Formats: sequence, structure tokens, C-alpha cells
Amino acid sequence: MLLDIAKDMRELAPNALLLNYSNPMAMNTWAVRRAGGVRVVGLCHGVQHGHEQIAEAFGLPQDEIDQICAGINHQTWFVNISHKGKDLTPHLLEAFENHPTLPQREPCRIDVLRRFGYYSTESNGHLSEYLPWYRKKSADMSKWINDKEWIGGVTAGYLEHCLTRFVDYKETYPKMLSGEIASIPLGQRSEEHGSYIIEALETGKTYRGNFNIENRGMITNLPDGATIEIPCYVDRNGIAPTYIGDLPMACAATCRASISVQEMAVEAALTGNRELVKLAVLHDPLTAAVCSTEQVWRMVDEMLEALAPWLPQFNGEGRNWPDLPQPAGDLYHFTRAK
Repeated sequence: MLLDIAKDMRELAPNALLLNYSNPMAMNTWAVRRAGGVRVVGLCHGVQHGHEQIAEAFGLPQDEIDQICAGINHQTWFVNISHKGKDLTPHLLEAFENHPTLPQREPCRIDVLRRFGYYSTESNGHLSEYLPWYRKKSADMSKWINDKEWIGGVTAGYLEHCLTRFVDYKETYPKMLSGEIASIPLGQRSEEHGSYIIEALETGKTYRGNFNIENRGMITNLPDGATIEIPCYVDRNGIAPTYIGDLPMACAATCRASISVQEMAVEAALTGNRELVKLAVLHDPLTAAVCSTEQVWRMVDEMLEALAPWLPQFNGEGRNWPDLPQPAGDLYHFTRAK
């Protein structure tokens, strides 16, 4: 669907910018960069939420906490945290462990912080989906899963939340259009990046946020071409990604495992290669922790059969998307400023 949108954009608005909020973020934007032929940037709110939580752990105002966060979407790491020039990164684990509620809300994330030394942006449940250590044994899951929140890692919690939101939206949106209930009041603004990017591009007012873009040497120990999530600055000249250098080794290792899966999945989606889908699923860290090769092959066959109307390329009916060049006039204007 995203590539069909990109096709329309190439014809009708070749200089437009595609703001993608859809998951799987890294794979979607990677595929659009390869076969879409349009400018694209991926947007998520994990960094904002993690930043807010870190401020809560320290008991400090969020706007006083400076942070550098880098990695890949859903595995982005707060590699530096400071307050008025003082480095707080070494004290983060103590702050989380001593907080009255965070240890119960985020047991998986805090354990990763304990082992890695760096905090991840993602919710407790979301992070656990990308790692092989926390969901492999049903008996152990209660230790790492927060069952008090849908996003705490309860199985199908995310799906059930989305279905509930869908029902709510179907009921409330017509009432918002008719004026029966209030919509978003003019002047109220969320923390989502989209409107700030548009404002910066149109007015020149500088905005800083973490965006999902192509790695071109900004994270030096992750592969070029992969989708990374790093601090960027926006003004009327475009988007300027910042140079990060090397991620901490454990953080980079976790990211690289997922990047390999993403690369195979993107190639499979663009070519309709069923066997490559199976290899991508096989190499997913959590799948590898709980499934045998035979189970993976059978599971993917069942999935592709069930989803055949929406994934025709895996049943001999779809297109083989060609690689398209980047649009003229690159979106990104690179800077090495940290």
C-alpha cells in the first residue's frame, strides 16, 4: 500500500515528503526508499515517552533533561543523559530501581538497562518482542511482563487495544464531524513530530526530533542503508541528521540482529520471495528462541495462505518492485554536530 501511495506521489506531487507512522517502521521506510522514489521519513513517539519516563525516574522536569538517543526504531538507546551539564547516565539504573512504581511497570526494560547499561525507548511489552530472553518460557513471563497495562507485554495486548480503538473511532468520528462531540481544539498540539516538521520546513523555525532515516555513516557500527532512528534538526533547508559514531557494543549487537531480519523482509516484500520470508522469520530473535525450523516454515505457509488477498506477490500474482533512484534534490542535509 505504501508503494502504491509513493507511485501516486511520483506522478502528482514528486517533491512532497511522505511522513510514515506505520509499523513495521524500519521495514516500511526501507522499502519506500528502495522502490518508492519519493522522499520519506519515519516518525515514532518512543523517544518522547522514554525521555518523559527518565525525567520521572529522576524527579526532574523533562525540559531540563538533555538526551542523545540513537539506534533503530523500537531498539533506540539513550546513550547520554545529562542535567545542567552533569552526566546522569551512570545513575539511571539506581533512579529506576528506587522509583516507587517504575520497577513494577517496566521490569523487562529495567533488566535490559541493568545488563546493557543503557535504557531503551520502547514500552516493556514492545521491547520484549524484539529480544530472545524474556518470552521464551511461559513460566518465566510473569516475572518480566506487566499485566496491569495493555502495553506491558500481555500476549495480544497490542492487538486488543487496536481493536478497541478501532471500535471507538468508528463511533466517535462521525460525531466529531457533525459537531456532536468536540474534536481536537484549535491550538492544542500533541508531542508527535509531524506538525513540527511541517512547521519547520515551511517557516524555518528549527525543530529537533528523532526520525527514522537511512544510515549513511551516522551510526558507524550499524550497516549503511539500514533504517536508523537518530536526532535530526529541521528547518526550511530540510532535515539534517546528526553524527552519532559507534553505539555501545551490546546495543549495536541487538540492533544488527533485527536489521538482518529487516533486510531479508524488505527484499522478500519487493520480490515476492516466499522462502526469504521464512528465512527472515527464522532469524527473528524471539522466533528463534521458541520455534524450530519446521515450525517456522509451517507457520509462514499458514500465514501467507490466510493473508493471500492482501499479499498477492507471494502467490505468483504480484509485482516485482524495481529499485528506484532517490528523488532529485535530496531531503537530507548532513551535519556532524552532536
